[in-house]
Amino acid sequence: MMAHELATLLHTLRNGRALAGKQDIAETAAILKPANPDAIRLGDDCAAIPDGDGYLLLASEGFQDSFVRSMPWFSGYCGVMVNVSDIAAMGGRPVAVVDALWSDTSEAATSILTGLRDGADTYGVPVVGGHTNRRSTHNSLSVAILGRARHLLTSFDARPGEVLIAAIDLRGRWHDPHPFWDASSALCGTEGAARLRGDIELLPTIAEDGLSRAAKDISMAGLLGTALMLAECSGIGMTITLDDIPRPEGAPMERWLSAFPSYGYLLTARREDAEAIMARFRGRGIAASIIGQCDSTQRLDVTWADETETFWDLARMPLMGYAP
Repeated sequence: MMAHELATLLHTLRNGRALAGKQDIAETAAILKPANPDAIRLGDDCAAIPDGDGYLLLASEGFQDSFVRSMPWFSGYCGVMVNVSDIAAMGGRPVAVVDALWSDTSEAATSILTGLRDGADTYGVPVVGGHTNRRSTHNSLSVAILGRARHLLTSFDARPGEVLIAAIDLRGRWHDPHPFWDASSALCGTEGAARLRGDIELLPTIAEDGLSRAAKDISMAGLLGTALMLAECSGIGMTITLDDIPRPEGAPMERWLSAFPSYGYLLTARREDAEAIMARFRGRGIAASIIGQCDSTQRLDVTWADETETFWDLARMPLMGYAP
């Protein structure tokens, strides 16, 4: 591989819409900054609200008209799936969801709500209320979720010296032309649902067993963007080796690094705990590998074959503005 190939790849990812969207968070956060930022830290997958001997977890996701209109059932299903993933990334278990739906026809609403119901049934999370407008000029969906954690996995607790682990379910398919790698929706039904719920349960048990303190689910920012968000919140740097990332056979590297997998997590851990973590994922058929090393540089450096390039220098240019 020539050096310019890695530089070109990183340039494309660095200047894509996904990371531009994450940069927009800084302005929003400045407006909505809580009165006590130490109590509820911004930048995590969920708001973690202290509650007795644990935490209530609160999160939401919204879906654009173009996606909802082109894939109404799947957008409803994703409303549950991606929120459950956020809860799991914090070391929690889902409790319930509510939705807000706008649709221009009853037929569109029915398809969206059917997907929402199927997702709720598959992941075992009840839909307990929401808002519906079937007389709108557009189609859009927002879903909020409540969960609970005994011990948190956060975006703020990765430490220099830890390794970075990627755990991704490769048993899926693309939803063209979207960047979604779906290893979930084909498993609707009793047997598939049991498998998915067991897979999600890995994250809270890893937290409760003290094997990891920091994690994020791989989001629309892609794997490198998600790693960058984790590094920024924790005030650290990372070096990631692309060849070590679990990847479906035949998936081009650029497309895979831009993908939003239905089940994909980054976790940091002490090296002595890494094998135990990976064994839990692999025991359920989920690919898991050490893909990088955490350091104190505040840079995200990327190695591919024998070339290394800096993807992002947080000390020079913050992403979301959450650096400690």
